[in-house]
Amino acid sequence: MNLNVLLIKRYLVFILGVLINSFGISFITKASLGTSPITSVPYVFSLRFTPTLGECSFVLNMLFIFLQLLLLRRDFQKIQLLQIAVNFVFSWFIDVSMLLLASFAPVSYAAKLVSLAAGCAILAFGISLEVYANVLMIPGEGAVYAISKVLNKEFGVVKAGFDITLMLTAVTLSLLFFRGLNGIGEGTVISAFIVGMIVRLYNKRLGFIGSYLNPQRQ
Repeated sequence: MNLNVLLIKRYLVFILGVLINSFGISFITKASLGTSPITSVPYVFSLRFTPTLGECSFVLNMLFIFLQLLLLRRDFQKIQLLQIAVNFVFSWFIDVSMLLLASFAPVSYAAKLVSLAAGCAILAFGISLEVYANVLMIPGEGAVYAISKVLNKEFGVVKAGFDITLMLTAVTLSLLFFRGLNGIGEGTVISAFIVGMIVRLYNKRLGFIGSYLNPQRQ
C-alpha cells in the first residue's frame, strides 16, 4: 500500500476515534452518575459558569499541551502541535454530542448504570481506534507521557495518579462552588476503572485494524 495513502487512512481513523471518544464522554455525562475523570474538572466548571462542557474541555486540553511543551522542551515533537487541531475537533464534538443527546435522560438507577456502561464502551472504542492509528496523542495522554518521561515512571502508574488528581481537583472545586458534590459521582470512579479494561478487550478482538493500519509491524 502507498505510504501516503496509508498515512491518510491512519489520520482518518484517528479523527474517527476522536469523534467517538467525544460522543462516549457525552454519553457517560448524560448517564447522570458523574462524568469521566478527564472531563470531571471541565464539567464542574461548566456547571458553575457560562462556557459549555466542550469549551471548558478545550481550555483544559490547551493547558495539557502547554504542560507537554514545558516539560519536554526540545524533546517535544513538532508533529504533536497538531494536538491543537485535535483539541478543537474533540471539544467541538463534545458540545455537538451533548446537543444530540439533549433528550436522553435515564431516570431509574438501573437505566443510568446501563447508560454509563454503554458510554464507557463507546469511549473505549474511540480510544482503541486512536491507539491503532498511531499518529498523534490526545492532549491528556500527551501530558501523562510527558510527566512519565520526565519522572522516569511507568506510563500506567502516572496515568492512574493523573486521573486521581483530576478527580480530587473536581471534587474540591465542586465543594467550593456548590458546597456538595455536583457533576462527580460513582460513575466517575467506575469509568476510571472499566474503560481501560474494555480497551484491552477491544485490542484483543480488533487487532486486524492495527495490522491493516500499521503493516510494517507485522
